[in-house]
Amino acid sequence: MGMDRKIEKNRWTLKNLVIAIAIIGLLSLSTYAFLFMDGRSSLKVSQDQLIISEVREDAFQDFIQVNGIVQPIETTYLDAIEGGVVQQVYLESGAIVEEGDTILTMTNSDLQLQVMQQTSGLYDQINNVRNSRLNLEQNTLQLQEQLANAKAQMEILKARYERQKKLIDQNLIAEEEFETTRQNYTYQAKRYRLTHESFKKDSIQTITQLKQLNDSERRMYENLNAVQRILDNLTVTAPISGQLSTIELNQGQSISRGERIGQVDILDNYKVRVAIDEYHLARIVPGLTGSFSYREKEHQLKITKVFPVINNGQFEVDMEFSGTMPGDLRRGQTLRIRLELGESASALQVPRGAFYQTTGGNWIYVLNEAENQAFKREIRLGRQNPDNFEVQEGLQPGEKVITSSYSAFGDHEVLVLE
Repeated sequence: MGMDRKIEKNRWTLKNLVIAIAIIGLLSLSTYAFLFMDGRSSLKVSQDQLIISEVREDAFQDFIQVNGIVQPIETTYLDAIEGGVVQQVYLESGAIVEEGDTILTMTNSDLQLQVMQQTSGLYDQINNVRNSRLNLEQNTLQLQEQLANAKAQMEILKARYERQKKLIDQNLIAEEEFETTRQNYTYQAKRYRLTHESFKKDSIQTITQLKQLNDSERRMYENLNAVQRILDNLTVTAPISGQLSTIELNQGQSISRGERIGQVDILDNYKVRVAIDEYHLARIVPGLTGSFSYREKEHQLKITKVFPVINNGQFEVDMEFSGTMPGDLRRGQTLRIRLELGESASALQVPRGAFYQTTGGNWIYVLNEAENQAFKREIRLGRQNPDNFEVQEGLQPGEKVITSSYSAFGDHEVLVLE
């Protein structure tokens, strides 16, 4: 009897084959996506609308652009020391004046009356000082007279005493007479010593008092001269030689005390008054240099004075010409100055651009080698000038970056360039 043979069932049916192929396809797709596809958000942009710049290593010029106003090298202001009414105007605004020239005169009746009263009071005080000095001198003379009388009386009695002393030794005069003479001489000698001591003390005191009186009189005369010079202030003269600039002045016009009525400028040379943002205050010191172009020539300036007072977010400096000054500059003219903040040094840098308004310098789009995509990358920027930013971290020389505006890119991390 023949044996029955077991027939094995084929496991690879069409259905199983389809399932296996599907599984393999899914695995392959997942592997490809994992290895080759970027999951970051991307945005397609037109390359023609972008500004692409290259990161480069070069000498970094640390400078800022500032505006300066041309001013005379020296200006002296004219302020009315005393107020009054304009009596006569001798020189008009714009005139060239010499030191001491009379510009205008004023009248002030109240001031004139006040000066007269003060002058009279000072003369009274001077007379009192003179009377006090005269009294001291008379007192000194009286003491000198008393001293002279005391000395004369003492000398007379001394001579009598010495004569009678010889006579008493020879018993030629009475003892009582000699004793009277001796007592009178002793009294006059003591009186002379007391008078002389009083005269010495009074002389020392008189010298001190006379010195004080002389000093007082000298100060009073100085005050008298100063009071009399007050009326001179009603005449305004040119303090220096130069060009006069004044407010409109007319006869009969009232001028207040301390009012600025004009200025005198020395026009032989000029300086430039420059306003700088307060952000740079710590780095601005005398000696820094700057330059500007005028009529196709470069001219050099140097900071000579820094005014650290901040007004409306700015402070000011004075700059003077280091070399030849343009001959046709005018007061009030505006100059665009390139102010150097330090010596140039090699640094990695990227050109300035509108990207900074969006990123604040914290990141930038960097192109790949094929230059068909740009990826967001964190960076750190340092110093800046009107042309470039200094790159401190995040970029390498030769890399290309997008420096135009990022306002239309949103939060996309990848840009696909078309």
